[in-house]
This record gives sequence, C-alpha cells and structure tokens, in this order.
Amino acid sequence: MKNFEEKLEKLEELSTKIKNPELPLEEALKVFEDGIQLAKGMEKELDKIEGKIQILMNQPKLPEDKCELDLFSSVE
Repeated sequence: MKNFEEKLEKLEELSTKIKNPELPLEEALKVFEDGIQLAKGMEKELDKIEGKIQILMNQPKLPEDKCELDLFSSVE
C-alpha cells in the first residue's frame, strides 16, 4: 500500500475534510471511520518499528558483550 508518510498525509486530509461544517453527516461518519481505520493501521506500523528499534538498541557493541536477557535469569 502506501508508505507511512503518504498515510499521514491522507489522515491530515481526512482531518481537514471532517472539520468542514458543510459536510453532510453521513459523509462525515464515513470520513471518521476511514480516519480511525487508517490511524489504527499506522499505530500497528509504529509498534513494529518500535520493536525493531528496541532489538537494535540491545545488540552488543563488541562480540564479547552479551545482550541483556532478564526474562529467564535467576536471582541468587
């Protein structure tokens, strides 16, 4: 589909359109639904990107360094 920037631009267009007081109620509802659907999809994309960033930030700087894995480490 479109890249993130194009989706953001489309969301801005929908936002401008729904602010028009001349817009009929049925059409405003359709614009609102489209905007919500688009925003949810963009949120999922951002979540994926955030996950990738977290993985990259946790990579070892040197080969002998280890990633921090606290999930299964035991406390003594």
